[in-house]
Amino acid sequence: MPDTLHRHQLVDLGPQAWADLLERPWDAQAREILMHWRDHALPLVVARQSADHAAAGLMALGLPASGRWQRRRMGLDVARGAAIGTREFPSLDELMVSHSASPLATYGALQQCLRAACATGFVFGSHGWQCITGLPYLRPGSDIDLWVPVDGAEQGDRLASLLQAMPQEGPRVDAELVFPGGWAVAWREWAAWRAGKVRSVLVKGLHGVALREDHEWCAPAAAPGVPA
Repeated sequence: MPDTLHRHQLVDLGPQAWADLLERPWDAQAREILMHWRDHALPLVVARQSADHAAAGLMALGLPASGRWQRRRMGLDVARGAAIGTREFPSLDELMVSHSASPLATYGALQQCLRAACATGFVFGSHGWQCITGLPYLRPGSDIDLWVPVDGAEQGDRLASLLQAMPQEGPRVDAELVFPGGWAVAWREWAAWRAGKVRSVLVKGLHGVALREDHEWCAPAAAPGVPA
């Protein structure tokens, strides 16, 4: 059972948890999706957690199916004790050596940006799910979604500057900068806020989103009383 959860984290369920899920009254398509996930030991992803989930000892998980099932998205409430482990989406380096890596030029330029900023990017979205499942998620022009842990504003600025200088050809890069307190912000919005183009910035956490004007949420250490 995980003590803590974070956004974009992957959760593996055990046989009993899958059996319990499949006992619920699903339609035929949903049951087929769940059986595929169970039979191939595929993970679910941590979704936004509410106070009700915590009080009930539950965790909210998501399952975004591939085009095989019309890209259906399923939300599942599962007992925290049902998890047998957690893991992360593949890093960009891992994804580049997988069979699913197709837009190599963009991957290579993005890899250079991350290395120059001394950062590691974890790829979720269509690229990440295709790598994990082997199912067809990618479409022409699919964005590259990744989350990147940064240790503070200085590293965030460095990475945003490098991303801004990347060639614009190829898939759009949507990177979330994730700060030590657990708050995340889209790199383009971060760059605009730091440049003074906007007064506030939208930050996302495990329990919700907020517009922030202060800098406590992106401090090198988690600010007291600021939830993740």
